[in-house]
Amino acid sequence: MVEIVSPLEPVYRRGAHGDRDGGSAVTLCETQPGSIVQLASWPGREDAMRAAIKSVTGLEPTAAPGAGMIEESRSVFGFAPGRWLVVDQAEGIGETLREKIGIDLGTVCDLSHGRTALSIEGGSAERVLSKLFALDFSAASFPVGQAKSTTHHDVFTLIQRTGADRFELYVYRSFARSFWRLLCTSAEEFGFTVE
Repeated sequence: MVEIVSPLEPVYRRGAHGDRDGGSAVTLCETQPGSIVQLASWPGREDAMRAAIKSVTGLEPTAAPGAGMIEESRSVFGFAPGRWLVVDQAEGIGETLREKIGIDLGTVCDLSHGRTALSIEGGSAERVLSKLFALDFSAASFPVGQAKSTTHHDVFTLIQRTGADRFELYVYRSFARSFWRLLCTSAEEFGFTVE
């Protein structure tokens, strides 16, 4: 396989940063999953697409946009009617899905080289993200597994809550470096660690 080079390389600085009086309130990192795959079903074929996703991933996505599921090494979530994102630590899931999903069912687009995956975790993760996005990140409004598609100054971002205090963010690779800088700047007042 082709080695993926991070677009964050020139600005990715491991260690502790920002206001450290109270320690690190959040941890930021680039996760680099092996596969990021977008699926879109043709109108009326949503149930068959969800069944195909389940047969490959073992995760059963629901029809509702925003609903998602997480397992140890993979997740799936809907981000629009008839559209899902599958993320897996293993490479090649896109090809497996393409073999399973015929052109009569919908489309499969492997975005592994076109998206950058970031995570933010910690007690202040909701507050940091609230500085960037006009969303309610509280656990009551944004439970574990759920996802949202949104933008910050035209930078399209898919966000999935993957733990009580953890969120995964997927941004276009071409915007990743500037978005990373913005995320770090937003976390400075809380103190953060880059892993």
